[in-house]
Amino acid sequence: MFDKDAQKSKEPYGSSANPSSIELGIQRPVNDVDVDAEIELQRKESGMPPLDADVPSAPLDWDHPDDEKNPRNWAFGDRVFQTIPPALFSFVVTLASPIYTTATQQIQDEFNVSFEVALVPLTTHTLGFALGPMLAAPLSEMFGRKYVYLISFALFLLFTMASGLAPNVTALCIFRLIAGCVGAPALAVGAGTIGDIWDTHKDGGLAAMFFIMSPFLGSSLGPVFGGLISYHRTWRWTMWLVLLVGGPMFLWFIPFMKETYKPAILKKRAIERGQKLPPKPSGAEAMKKVLLITLFRPVHMLFTEPIVIALSLYTAFIFGVLFLFFAAIPYSFGTQYHFDRRQSGLIFISSVIGIILGSMTFGVIDRTIYKRRYEHAIANGQKAPVELRLISAMVGSLALPVSLFWFAWTCRTSIHWIVPTLSIIPFGFSMMLIFLASATYLVDTYQFMAAASALAANGLLRYGFGAVFPLFAIQMYTNLGIGMATTALGIIAVVLTAVPFVFYQFGRYFREKSGYDTLKG
Repeated sequence: MFDKDAQKSKEPYGSSANPSSIELGIQRPVNDVDVDAEIELQRKESGMPPLDADVPSAPLDWDHPDDEKNPRNWAFGDRVFQTIPPALFSFVVTLASPIYTTATQQIQDEFNVSFEVALVPLTTHTLGFALGPMLAAPLSEMFGRKYVYLISFALFLLFTMASGLAPNVTALCIFRLIAGCVGAPALAVGAGTIGDIWDTHKDGGLAAMFFIMSPFLGSSLGPVFGGLISYHRTWRWTMWLVLLVGGPMFLWFIPFMKETYKPAILKKRAIERGQKLPPKPSGAEAMKKVLLITLFRPVHMLFTEPIVIALSLYTAFIFGVLFLFFAAIPYSFGTQYHFDRRQSGLIFISSVIGIILGSMTFGVIDRTIYKRRYEHAIANGQKAPVELRLISAMVGSLALPVSLFWFAWTCRTSIHWIVPTLSIIPFGFSMMLIFLASATYLVDTYQFMAAASALAANGLLRYGFGAVFPLFAIQMYTNLGIGMATTALGIIAVVLTAVPFVFYQFGRYFREKSGYDTLKG
């Protein structure tokens, strides 16, 4: 089509060269007045769009590995500071869940309801934790992580205040449900923030552990603070305490929090540079994606994936027992040792000690046994099995039934109260080891979005158990007695001990049979 002289020309493209033709590797002839028509014809014959057509822009990405906008390239102190807000928000949200449980007698007296009804606000708040993450995903897609934190936590504080002003138990249940729903995004989005800022395989292990510890510490310290404040004040002051802790924290972080979500950062920079943004998916496609990741896929995995089913049931059982203890421990120590609400709440300090010890033990196992065996496998040209992550769960699974049987057989008037109190330490210890090992194993086993769905399935079942277990705690302990009721829990724990050992041995088989994108071999 082009004349031979033009094809042999070595002249530069010059200012008149069409950018699209340069991209195609076509040199513009100098003397051909119909060159644009020729190029258009070539593009048409090859199935390419016309030159004046809108060409979709390339996906946004960092300019280079050391891009200063990348949160992983921020100064170390800045990264540490940006890790604190999601951890503290998670702490306050979970602190609010059981904080009033030591004051249930006051709710019974004020609203003239039974003990079981007085515990329902604990159930509704925890149920909100299961439902809330379905809000977190679409919000973070639309506004980024920073605004999810600020909007959701502001609403959480608002409905916590409404809970403190509730005129009846029905309003209290509703306000607590909404507070749990709008507070849950802090729990759901926090793990993403840690992944934005830190490379957990290199320098982010401590940050990840700090974040994971915070909700467990919040749940365990709730009865401690609630018991102390309700001893001198009414149950409403437990809500005011949450506001007094969370309000100033929220105001302090507003001007200092940074966005860490990669798409949100790159979108803002592209707008500042005048770049064309990639096309957005339609509303229907976006909603389909959200529902798939946050609801349909997690539920499907709970019914079809043995790894997800077993580990979720195990962690859900432990979490359910923790929330059952919010009612059972005040009852047990009240009937056996005549503890008041303040003294009963202080028992949960043992759980806090166990959580700290469990987190430290996980770190030691991860940095010694796991790392050594991982590096040995790599050095020998082998794939390190992800089942190595379950070593910590195997240790924790042995401590859990010990804790429950210890409590069951020692919480009686003939034995000093310190003995059953100390039994709660191995419970917190085992809870952290099993949860941390399960979470890291699920993340390493399932790839990309499937890992998010696996963790969502785990959270859905975990908070579901946490919501239900307190409802039958008192009936169970009243009808069976403290010893038999806790022994029954211990027997279930013994059966579940097999879970990490079975998957440590046969996990590869289940991974290869999975219908999802898992790490094979």
